Amino acid sequence: MFPTVREVLALDPVRRGAPRLVAGAAGLDRPVRWVHVAEVPDIATLLGGGELVLTTGIGLPADDAGLRAFIGDLADVGVSGLLVELGRRYASEVPRVMAAAAERRGLPLVELRRDTPFVRITEAVHALIVDAQLTELRATEEIHQRFTDLSVEGAGPAEVIRQAAELSGCPVVLENLSRQVLAYDPAGESAELLLDGWEQHSRRIRPAGRTAYDSDSGWLVTTVGARGQDWGRLLLRWPAAGELARPGRTGPDPEPDPADDAAPAPAGDPPTRLTILVERAASTLALVRLIRRDAEGLERQIHRTLLTALLDHSRPVDEVALRSRALGVVLERRHLVGVVVRYRTDDQAAEHAGDPGEPGAFGDPAPDAGPARLRDLAEAVGQAVQEAKLTALTSAVDDHAVGALLALPDAAAEERALAAFAAALRRSRPDGRHPDGAARPLDAAVQRQPDGGSSRSGGGRSAAAGSAGLIVAAGSGVGSLREARRSLTEARQIAEAARRDRRDLPIFRLPHVGLAGLLHLLRDEPRLQTFVERELGALLAYDARHPREQLLGTLRAYLEQGRNKSAAAAAAHLSRPAFYERLARIGRIIDVDLDSVDACLSLHVALLALDAIRTP
Repeated sequence: MFPTVREVLALDPVRRGAPRLVAGAAGLDRPVRWVHVAEVPDIATLLGGGELVLTTGIGLPADDAGLRAFIGDLADVGVSGLLVELGRRYASEVPRVMAAAAERRGLPLVELRRDTPFVRITEAVHALIVDAQLTELRATEEIHQRFTDLSVEGAGPAEVIRQAAELSGCPVVLENLSRQVLAYDPAGESAELLLDGWEQHSRRIRPAGRTAYDSDSGWLVTTVGARGQDWGRLLLRWPAAGELARPGRTGPDPEPDPADDAAPAPAGDPPTRLTILVERAASTLALVRLIRRDAEGLERQIHRTLLTALLDHSRPVDEVALRSRALGVVLERRHLVGVVVRYRTDDQAAEHAGDPGEPGAFGDPAPDAGPARLRDLAEAVGQAVQEAKLTALTSAVDDHAVGALLALPDAAAEERALAAFAAALRRSRPDGRHPDGAARPLDAAVQRQPDGGSSRSGGGRSAAAGSAGLIVAAGSGVGSLREARRSLTEARQIAEAARRDRRDLPIFRLPHVGLAGLLHLLRDEPRLQTFVERELGALLAYDARHPREQLLGTLRAYLEQGRNKSAAAAAAHLSRPAFYERLARIGRIIDVDLDSVDACLSLHVALLALDAIRTP
């Protein structure tokens, strides 16, 4: 908000005084809060810090000790700089003892070698301060308005980050609790350089507080979360000031330009408006995460409301049963099975690669391709439920998956009903067309052959192969509506974990996913990320500071070899003494007994979870 000493020296009223910097170049980027004219030596007691002091020197001490004390008092109170007009007390230059004292304390000391009306300087600087305050106020108002609009529109994280980078002119990164990048905008800089080795770099950024500036790394950081649940960090890079040149006092300098001493650079804490910006951006991200925008019909909205109520307990179970019965879906005294259908990949652009002229060609999807894709999938699931003659609530359950709660007469019908549903889903889309023959955007990838042609029924592709891009997952059947949430949640977790499974199974069930799959489907869960940080955070931070050692690999070898130290040393290509020494160091860093089975089990699960978090 305030101009710096460097900027003040570049003002016309100051330049007319032929300024010459004689000491304290390191303090040129100090902010100037006010300008004060003083002609007495004990002025420091009347100052509050941040002032630029102007004087002719007529009242300053005549002895060296007095001048040193005068400079020391100004430095102690925190003034920004001292401008001395030559001619009245000092004819050609300020005393060298004064310059030496100012240099020692890093206090900018400037000679004005021509008569200068101090009132012109104070007017110019104070006008600059007021203009800066107004500019700051306008910028803050624009920040609030911009992010309010984004919140109302339900903008995605990428758009929020883009706007933050545009408003600040600085690179912005959104990461989760495991230091994985969720979204970023390099603000015109190299994205490769910005994100190279991000996790290790991020672990060295440790601000003190929920929103704070880490001056060592140059990043302004705030925590992102809502309702007491933090799920990430938003970081904005505000670089520290570069090394400033310190001019000597030799040689003539008829018209010096203080701005040439060093290029202007930001210094100290970032402006208040940037702190406001990252906090508003973080609150917008948290709010948008809570908002679910839905453009479906009223009946589908009710289906979604009821499924959501079962998943998050937002409505009493009896109310859900009543409303679903009113829709013609009877859930009481039924065997219920949760089913989730999703694509194996979230990237709809990949499905259109190589199709010039269509939305999404060459990896540039239409803006509404994602929602349209999800609506088509929900339509296909609803059609399959009807074709299989089943009763179910069906709706999208997140941005990528469609859920269905099947209501069956008894448990004996479960396998038969699931097989009928999966077969109907495949039959409804073997060639990517509606019953009336219109092409379905949902199945653009399915119907295309590598040569750009399309597959018709009987054209060499089976229905199962045509649906290989879909995953159908089913949870365990339950006997009451109060347990339906468990089945739906299980199905969603299985569907997410099955994305790593290359098998083209008609239906994925819980036995098909192991521990690694379970951890993969939980990788976005803040509590799992917190567990990984608690178990491995100290070791990951150590590796970030000592990239040549990488003790995490040593721990991995030890655990993967069943705690057999000799075999682990061989796997790690280390001598046994060196391997033992590394294990001892790991134990000290994370404060764990590596001979404890329970401790090693916890560490092994944390390692698997870390792999899941790092794997797309």
